[in-house]
Amino acid sequence: MRKSEIILIGIILISFAVGVYFYPQMPEQIASHWNAAGQVDSYMSKFWGLFLMPIISAGLFVLFLLIPRIDPLKENIARFRKYFDTFIVLAFIFLFYLYLLTIAWNKGVRFDMIRVLAPAFGILFYYSGVLVENAKRNWFIGIRTPWTLSSDKVWEKTHKIGGQLFKASGVVALFGVVLPSYAIFLVLAPAIFAAFYSLVYSYFEYQKEIKSG
Repeated sequence: MRKSEIILIGIILISFAVGVYFYPQMPEQIASHWNAAGQVDSYMSKFWGLFLMPIISAGLFVLFLLIPRIDPLKENIARFRKYFDTFIVLAFIFLFYLYLLTIAWNKGVRFDMIRVLAPAFGILFYYSGVLVENAKRNWFIGIRTPWTLSSDKVWEKTHKIGGQLFKASGVVALFGVVLPSYAIFLVLAPAIFAAFYSLVYSYFEYQKEIKSG
């Protein structure tokens, strides 16, 4: 078993243990979603509010176990597997952090949800860039457009610039901590731009490759 898999199992078990521990202390309806203004706009029953995240994490764990094994280009995934494993661990830590924030809120602790999530998004986006820069062509991980999947050259060029953009998005997201009024914009807008630009860039790079023969 890989070290990353042991860490993920540990996070999942701790998540379930936290849910069991706090279950008697939680209200019957648990705040579960916050809007762009940081205000609660959705609730769940106590059971789902405490155990949906651990259940989702367990499902994602199975998915991430399967991806490197079922991809027809799995030998390419093996070439950047350490970056993929690190990203998955960071993603699970992000989910666990969100889970703990939700519990804290429902225990009566008040804070600006978007502001406290901004650094977590920043770290996740930045490392997404690292992963993207190192990803080799495959069917599950990276910027998978019809054009990147059709050409190794387009894949490499798109992932190089896409990785840089996602790392920049991570840095910008960190400013949400000191600019809470703009936190949601600083977190979402750069990441959306990075994804959209990468998609369009891959199309034009593919067209250039076709024209050049």
